[in-house]
Amino acid sequence: MSRPQKLKEVVPGLGRILQRFYPYIRKQQRLITVSMLALFAEIGLRLLEPLPLKFVFDEIFSEQAGREFTTLTFVQSLDTRLLLILSAAAVLSISGLRAISAYWNTVGFALVGNRILTEVRSVLYCHLQTLSLSFHNSARSGDLTLRVVSDVGLLQEIVVTAFLPLLANCLVLVGMLSIMVWLNAQLTMLVLALVPLFWLTTLRLTRRIREVSRQQRKREGAMAATAAESIGAIKIVQALSLEDKFASVFTGQNKKNLKHGVKAKRLAANLERTVDVLVGGATALVLWRGSELVLDNALTPGDLLVFLSYLKNAFKPMRDFAKYTGRLAKATAAGERILDLLDQSPEVYNSPKAKPAPPFVGLVQFQSVSFGYQPGHPALQEIDFLAYPGQRVAIVGHSGSGKSTLTNLLLRLYDPTDGEILIDQHPIRDYTLESLRAQMSIVLQDSLLFATSIWENIGYGSPSATQADIIAAAKLANAHDFIMALPQGYDTVIGERGVTLSGGQRQRIAIARAAVRQAPILILDEPTTGLDKANEQEVLDALERLTVGRTTFLIVHDLALVAKADCILYIERGRLLERGTHQELMGLNGRYASLYRLQAAEQEQIHYPVQEDTNAFAR
Repeated sequence: MSRPQKLKEVVPGLGRILQRFYPYIRKQQRLITVSMLALFAEIGLRLLEPLPLKFVFDEIFSEQAGREFTTLTFVQSLDTRLLLILSAAAVLSISGLRAISAYWNTVGFALVGNRILTEVRSVLYCHLQTLSLSFHNSARSGDLTLRVVSDVGLLQEIVVTAFLPLLANCLVLVGMLSIMVWLNAQLTMLVLALVPLFWLTTLRLTRRIREVSRQQRKREGAMAATAAESIGAIKIVQALSLEDKFASVFTGQNKKNLKHGVKAKRLAANLERTVDVLVGGATALVLWRGSELVLDNALTPGDLLVFLSYLKNAFKPMRDFAKYTGRLAKATAAGERILDLLDQSPEVYNSPKAKPAPPFVGLVQFQSVSFGYQPGHPALQEIDFLAYPGQRVAIVGHSGSGKSTLTNLLLRLYDPTDGEILIDQHPIRDYTLESLRAQMSIVLQDSLLFATSIWENIGYGSPSATQADIIAAAKLANAHDFIMALPQGYDTVIGERGVTLSGGQRQRIAIARAAVRQAPILILDEPTTGLDKANEQEVLDALERLTVGRTTFLIVHDLALVAKADCILYIERGRLLERGTHQELMGLNGRYASLYRLQAAEQEQIHYPVQEDTNAFAR
């Protein structure tokens, strides 16, 4: 039982990686079979390649030297020059056929690798999108990008450019050792005596190379995360003069990565040179002992020449193993990082009994709903309320009170730890996530736009929307006029995150995207924050039209807008303390009334500032 454990130590995780990706490999079974046949043909031709040399030395040169090694009677009747021509033709034919076989197995394995690589990357990307917000909030986007783009590419080193050829070369080794035993068992035993030394050296160095490669891959992930973070927030970085700070962090990580990279290369080079020395030692032993056997007429010169040729080729898999050990270790580390990501399970998922949701009317009910991002730290506690179809519900409270968390639960971005959320009197967990979210629209404070055309940015709200639908939604959102004033109109490609548009323009396109969805439930999370009065009024007019006939949840700090809602929920420290209309809550004279009067006083002070001593700055 010790040997499998040692093999596992050579390339840890390799079996787990291949087992996990076997379904993708199996799909390429036909192409792999053809490539393997070409590889076996190359192996067979490689075994035949030295034989013409044996024939020349034993059948032609020995005859010229007056020695008889031949056992082929028909050879003696042929002319010597003809025999040389036939031997040279055999060498050329075998080499040519081997080159053709090598070409087809190389191309075949490369095609297999690219196909598997493409599918694995798509599966990983799709899986990454299904993971819950709790995972993405703690992960670093740059590191995740590196896993999807770069780590998947390194898997090709395992499956195609290293593992399969090494496996085939092991078959070459078995074939050549068999022929070497047939030629001379004594010389073969001399060679095999060095194999344990090679094996122990490989195990020791491979373990160190693997650990260094794993550390290097982690450093590369940290570098990618730092770069993505700083580039994604380049406006803040430049505004706060943080360029040197991030450059210093990145440079430090880069130097540590260089240190690990150099160490890995040094260990790999040490392994390769060690193998070269062992091969040289084996060759010297065979040359010394084989020459003695030739002088004693116990071995022909051709047999010794062929034996030495096989010895050189037999150690090629060992050289290749030393050569690819660093790449295998690095690729294995990358594969383990990918498996770690694929092993992450989404916290929010479709239950086995989930079914597509029917068209919603818009009756939303929270029944004793509690939730916490971390155990023991509740963000919401015992939330109970009922929102009727078409009703506008304003959610009010100080920052951090749990307002956005409430709407995140409605979208099933998280699931409650206790209680139940119902739509049209049915628990939302009974519906598939896709059908549930398809009937909800959302407009955020910082609505994300994509680096594509305005057609597509609005159309993302509803994949089935026509151009007429998109234009109608843009008109409802007060966006059509400014869109038509752009250089290419709706075909204008906006910058990443919509940076080429103003805040008000971005919000109106986001409103158009929500409008084209025509969802019965609408969530507005601080949609007017940060806008000037002109843009704010444009957005408010658009929202007024958008909310008609939809159950709307409005999160906003401007209580003047809240006062127009049909129902107001006042949340503090995760608890629903007050609910009712504006008039009812003002009559209650509780927390909401105090907050409203305080904000009204602040607004009045802004409009009518207190006169101060104008000579203060002079003094």
